[in-house]
Amino acid sequence: MNLHEFQGKELLASYGVSVQKGYVATSSSESIKLAKKINYETSSKYWVIKAQIHAGGRGKGGGVKLAKNLSEVEMISNEMLGMRLVTPQTSKDGKIVNQILISEDVYYTGPNDIKEFYISVLLDRRTNKNMIMYSEEGGMDIEEVAEKFPNKIFYESIEPKTGLLPFQCRKIAFNLNLKGAAYKEMVLFVKNLYNAYIGSDSTLFEINPVLKTSDNKILAVD
Repeated sequence: MNLHEFQGKELLASYGVSVQKGYVATSSSESIKLAKKINYETSSKYWVIKAQIHAGGRGKGGGVKLAKNLSEVEMISNEMLGMRLVTPQTSKDGKIVNQILISEDVYYTGPNDIKEFYISVLLDRRTNKNMIMYSEEGGMDIEEVAEKFPNKIFYESIEPKTGLLPFQCRKIAFNLNLKGAAYKEMVLFVKNLYNAYIGSDSTLFEINPVLKTSDNKILAVD
């Protein structure tokens, strides 16, 4: 079963995983209402608008855009809804966009640097154990990271009898060079993410990027 991004985030949030707040719209008028709602709930000044199709690489095809005011929310929504979106993961015919996700902007300025990470949970078929694969090089295709920076990809194998242990969550946060509040947030994020993977009986979770915000929050963004 394939999930849209908004459905995946709803699933993650139900297990306590922190996600970028957003709502689904099917018209430009609905998009404006939801943008106002997000502004009220989060004080976000900008909005990220994402096409909801079953394919990755949406940004490369024009399916992810930033709106800096309500007029841009309306304009982008009108352009995106009904478009045939072609990405590296679709056929040449692409897929029609019937709904869009209006999300808060989480790349706001603050006291600390913003950082993107890659985290996935999957079955390692060589060992028949679940594993967490992660990297500081978030926002990039993991295949490209493996080719250019193989030493920057880490793997954490999980024993079936014990499950994910607390020291492994701490190890992941440490290897991602996090400290203080961001370190603690990542430890909890990894724990909840693995619980969601097991609880939903999934075969693959891939979060790219996992974001450390400028105020040290850890969020599943994409």
